[in-house]
This record gives sequence, C-alpha cells and structure tokens, in this order.
Amino acid sequence: MSSTPNGPKSDETYVYDSPSTPRWIPIVVIVLVLGLAGLGYEVYASHNDIQQLQTNLATSNSHADVLSKQLDETNSRIAQMRGQLDVTSQKLGLTQDELARARTLAQTIQKQQQDSDAKLGAQIGQVQQESDQKIGQVNTDLTGAKTDIASTQKDLADTKAKLTSTVGDLGVQSGLIAHTQEDVEALRRLGERNIFDFNISKSKTPQHVGPVQAKLLSTDPKHFKFSMTLIADDKTIEKKDRNVDEPMQFYVRGARVPYEIVVFEVTKDHITGYLSTPKDNAPAAAGAAGAAAAKQ
Repeated sequence: MSSTPNGPKSDETYVYDSPSTPRWIPIVVIVLVLGLAGLGYEVYASHNDIQQLQTNLATSNSHADVLSKQLDETNSRIAQMRGQLDVTSQKLGLTQDELARARTLAQTIQKQQQDSDAKLGAQIGQVQQESDQKIGQVNTDLTGAKTDIASTQKDLADTKAKLTSTVGDLGVQSGLIAHTQEDVEALRRLGERNIFDFNISKSKTPQHVGPVQAKLLSTDPKHFKFSMTLIADDKTIEKKDRNVDEPMQFYVRGARVPYEIVVFEVTKDHITGYLSTPKDNAPAAAGAAGAAAAKQ
C-alpha cells in the first residue's frame, strides 16, 4: 500500500502486466525450421548423387579395365602378326625393294588390263556401229526391194488387164492370150503357165516347140489364116484354116487342162506364136513329146 504525504494510507492495490512476446519471433523460428529441413533434403539428395556417381565411376572403371585388356590382347596379336610377317618375308627372301618391284609390276599389269579393256570396248563399239550401218543398208535394200516388188506387181496387174481371155477351139475357156512378143514376155513373167515361143517356117519336117512338135502346112497372110499339124502322144492333130490370135487347144496324156497354141503373126510361109502348157503337166508332156519325136 501507499499513502499520500498528508493523509491516511489507502487500501488500493496496483497490478502491473509483463510485456507480451513479439510476433516476429515465431515466424523466424518457422523459417529456420524450414531452412533446416531443406538443407537436410539437399544433403540427402547430394548423398544419393554421390552414390550414383560412385556407381557410374565403378562401372566406367570396369569398362576401362575390359578395354585395356582387349587393347593388350590386340597389341599382342599385332606383335604376333608382325613376327609372322617378318618370318614369312625372311622365308621368301623378299626385300623391301623386291616388294616394291612386285607392287609396281602389279600396277603395270592392272594398267595394261585397263588399256586392253578400253581397246576392246572401242573395237566392240566400232563393230556395233558397222553392224548398225549394215542393218540400215539392209533395211534400205529391203525397202527398195519392196518398192520393186510393188512396182512389178503393178506391172503384172496392168499386164493382166491388157491381156484378153477367150474360149479355145475345143470350147474350153483359155488363159490370157498374148497378141505380141511383148505380151508373150508378160505371160512368162506372170509364171502361171509354161510359155514356149516359136518362129516356124514352112517345111516338110516338123519342128520342136517345147514338149510337142509342130509342122506348118500353109499360110494366108491376106486373111490372117494358116494351117498346121501338131504331134503329141503319138498322135497327129491337124489345125486347118485357123485364125490369128485363136487359141488352138489339145490334150496330152495325163493333162487335166488342155495345151494351147496361139499364132499372132502370119507372113508368107512363116508363123510366129507361142505354146502354153500347164505347170503340173510339164514332165509328163515332155516324156510324151520325146516318144513322139522318136517315132518321127
């Protein structure tokens, strides 16, 4: 208790509060705790990294040891091979100069082979070029030949168009009839029948006309008529008072179609014409003509 200087003592009691803890202290404590926790984690992580590095280093050292052993083995093999090469060289008696000459000779042979191959290639190219030229020439010749054949075929077609056909004296349709010597040559080029042209003069003996014989008896130039005798297959066939360009037909043994004689020119004691025979009867007819000639 206390009292005033001039009065009685008072019974009042005074209580004093102690000052409170500052607010920043808990915050600092929390920060310190978190910092220590982070530091502990970093230490732990660093320890793990160190262990991993140590493991990797151990593995690398192991690989290095393996590579070192392999390198030693390779060096050993190289040393053995060098030793064997030296021994082999000594056995063969080869010197460095001889080896150099051998390499030079090999290069020379290779160069010669390359030159030979190049020369052979050039020769092959030249032969190919010449072959191409010859083939081109052959093609040109074939083209010319085709042109000639086409021209010949056209000429033959024109000839056929110009030549005429009629019925012979036996009532059989004749082939194409020639009226001139030029027409006779055209018939021969056609190749459809055998053609034997003739110039017969009046005579006592018959004359050979292909596989038969013919004898001129008389002529009438003014009226373009004539008479003649044919001999074939031991038979004598008379053709009297015949006209120029008239097909005279007769059969021989073995012939399926008749032979034809055509006279296109008559002069005094002379006639000009041709004998036409089928292709497939030429041998038989020739034999018959030979027999007829022997009988004469």
